[in-house]
Amino acid sequence: MSWLLAALLFVLGLVIGSFLNVVIHRVPAGESIVHPRSRCPGCGAEISARDNIPVLSWLLLRGRCRNCQEPISVRYPLVELGTATLFALMAVRFGASWELPAYLYLAAVGMALAMIDLDVHRLPDVLTLPSYPVLGALLLIPTVADGTWGDYGRAWIAAAALFGFYFVLVLVYPGGMGFGDVKLAGVLGLALGWIGWGTLVVGGFLGFLLGAVVGGALMVVRKAGRKTKIPFGPFMLVGALVALFVGQGLWDSYLGVLG
Repeated sequence: MSWLLAALLFVLGLVIGSFLNVVIHRVPAGESIVHPRSRCPGCGAEISARDNIPVLSWLLLRGRCRNCQEPISVRYPLVELGTATLFALMAVRFGASWELPAYLYLAAVGMALAMIDLDVHRLPDVLTLPSYPVLGALLLIPTVADGTWGDYGRAWIAAAALFGFYFVLVLVYPGGMGFGDVKLAGVLGLALGWIGWGTLVVGGFLGFLLGAVVGGALMVVRKAGRKTKIPFGPFMLVGALVALFVGQGLWDSYLGVLG
C-alpha cells in the first residue's frame, strides 16, 4: 500500500512541482503567482496546456519554446522531478498517516525556498512566515486524531528553541547568516520536533555540517573565498530532510555509545 501511495504522490508531486516553478520565478520579483498565465520569456507567447505537462512537455519540445525555439532551462523539469521524488519519499516515510500532509507541505515549501535562496540569496517572508500557522494546523490534525498532545507541545518548544539558537548566532556573527535563516529554523524546528528531540538535534547539526563541507570544497576548487556568501537555507533544508529519515536512529545510536 505504501508503494502505491508513493506512486500516486509522485504524480501529484510532478503537478505541484510545475506550480512551484512559477512560485520560484515570481515570488522574488514580487509578482502574482496566480495570473497572468505562464509565458515564454523570449517571445512572450502564452504557454498552452499541452506544453505545460510536467517533464513530458519539456522532453517533447526538446527543451525549447514551441514558438520561438528559445531554450527552456533544464531546471524546470528538475524541480518537478525533485518535488515528485520528495513526495514519494514522504509517502514511504509516513505512510497513509494523519501527519503526512504536514510533511508534504514541508517538502513543497522547502523546494521553493531552497531554489529561491540559491537564486537570490533570500528566504522570502511570504513563504516562511505563513508556514508556521499552516504547519501548526496540519500537525494539529494527528494531534487531535491520536491524542498526541505531548508531541505537539514538543514541536512548538523545538521551533522556539531552534529559532532562538539561530537568532543568537545572527546577533553574535551577523555576517554568517541572515534573519531569513532564523525564520526558516523555526519552521524546521516545528517539523523535526514533532518526530523527537533526537531528530531535531541531528537535523540542526547536519545543516551546519553540510554547509561546512560544501563551503570548504568550493574553497579548495577556488570557486569561493573566505568572504564569499553562500546561501545557507538549502543546507538547513537538506539536513532536515535527512534527519526525518535517519535522525532519531542516529541520535539513539549516539546515546548508546555514550551509555
